[in-house]
Amino acid sequence: MKQTIWTEPVEVIFDKNSRNVISGPFDALTLLTENWPHTRGLNFVRARSACRAALDGRKTPEEARRCFEDAVSEATTGRPH
Repeated sequence: MKQTIWTEPVEVIFDKNSRNVISGPFDALTLLTENWPHTRGLNFVRARSACRAALDGRKTPEEARRCFEDAVSEATTGRPH
């Protein structure tokens, strides 16, 4: 599994007490599997899969980033992006 980072980190704020700066697919996968809120829709599943694929070299890190951003949007707004 190679360590890779995104061109720009993604800031994730689920509530006023938690702020995460996610710099790549590994960090995103860690957040998705360990500290994700209960909102786990289709974008969550896609992001988790895309991050794993990026770490395995089957997707680009930026593809995983876009999927992760959609999952964050879904989790914070309650609506799919």
